[in-house]
Amino acid sequence: MSRRGRLGPVGHRLLLAFVLVTAFSVVVVTGAALIGVGRGLSSSQDVTRQDAATAAAAAAARAYAATGTWSGADLSQASAVADAAGARLFVVSATGEAVGLGGAGGNPGMGQNGAGGPGGADSPGGQGRGAVGPVGGTGVYSATVTVDGADVGTVRLVFPVSTLTRARDVAWTWVGLAAAAALVLALVAGWVVTRLLTGPIARTTQAARSFAAGDRTARTEVTGPGELAELAQAFNAMADAVTRSERDRRNLTADVAHELRTPLAALQAGLEELRDGLVEPDPARLGALHDQTLRLGRIVADLAELSAAEAETGVSVQRVPVDLARLAADEVAARDPQLRAAGLDVDLTADGPVDVLADADRLHQALGNVLANAARYCAAGDRVSVRVGAADGHAVLEVADTGPGIPADELPHVFDRLWRGRAAARVAGSGIGLAVAREIVVAHGGTIEVASDEGAGTAVTIRLPLAPSGRAGGQGLR
Repeated sequence: MSRRGRLGPVGHRLLLAFVLVTAFSVVVVTGAALIGVGRGLSSSQDVTRQDAATAAAAAAARAYAATGTWSGADLSQASAVADAAGARLFVVSATGEAVGLGGAGGNPGMGQNGAGGPGGADSPGGQGRGAVGPVGGTGVYSATVTVDGADVGTVRLVFPVSTLTRARDVAWTWVGLAAAAALVLALVAGWVVTRLLTGPIARTTQAARSFAAGDRTARTEVTGPGELAELAQAFNAMADAVTRSERDRRNLTADVAHELRTPLAALQAGLEELRDGLVEPDPARLGALHDQTLRLGRIVADLAELSAAEAETGVSVQRVPVDLARLAADEVAARDPQLRAAGLDVDLTADGPVDVLADADRLHQALGNVLANAARYCAAGDRVSVRVGAADGHAVLEVADTGPGIPADELPHVFDRLWRGRAAARVAGSGIGLAVAREIVVAHGGTIEVASDEGAGTAVTIRLPLAPSGRAGGQGLR
């Protein structure tokens, strides 16, 4: 059998569980059915036979009333009732004498003492007013013969036990066949259900082994009921995330090498020229080499900063009450020389304090990275608007500019580390600023979003939880 068709250890255990539960259920249901059928047949037979005994007693009473005595009484009708019920008829007088017998092949007595008299081989013997039950291996049902309110005798019908046994045998045969059919169907259903349950698990296991062996394209089919389909989806999502992480790591290595290659090449060439005496070590030449070392230092510092932000422990923050409006004003003032050098007009809107529990230094860093991006990508004459407010229990800090905007295909990547768009070719930078800003905001339990229309500017929105019972002045923002 192919591996795909095997059940495996778990499948065998599940199938065995199905078999045991099904077998136990069938045994219990079959036993209950057999007991119920037997008792139902017995109860129904008792009622029917007792009714026959009552009808035979009524016929005997009419015969007795016609003559006023058992002598000469015509018991043919009573015998016919017994015949129809498949029983033998015994009629006993009030004094205990057998006055007639018949039915089930016997001839009805005509007021004579027949062979079935008291104590005879065919007599049920004794008195019995309304008694029902087996006597000597037979089923005896009796009824009192009453004429004008006086008991004149007793009618007894004797039934062979084999009649009920045959009915039970037939019923038990059908119940047994039904139980066997139910057991077979349950086994088939159990096998199908087991395959449905173990199949997705086996496929996911095989995909996991292939993925661990180095096949990064290995995925499992998203099939199966409920949680099994969710398991397959989770595995595929995990595999996609691992593949994406490995790709990002390779890209990071390539990007770092690319970022370091240019300043290192320039620094190496300049030093070789100085070493070989091709140029004089004048201030201008040394200043150019110094600028290259600063660029290298900035790249290394950015990488270290990003690595710390994305470490397992996350960004370390010291939460204290901070007025976000005051913090934004301070950062805008600190960045004012850079923004004015870029030819940008800056306006800050914050009518009142907005308190948050945050690390002021980290928030300065995040907002500074956003403002630095605006200064880097906007053209002279563009406007940068910084607004602080509160909405829906959150402090909202928005930095919007009227710059060139971000193309729609690049927008999903703005928070990727070392990612730089097409416009970055003419702008210096490492592509780390927004990645660091996101890590800082997330560490504070907030969110950061970027919205942009190409040619119509960009808006970066930071949302942070308001401080408990803190102030939330300023303009309400969305």
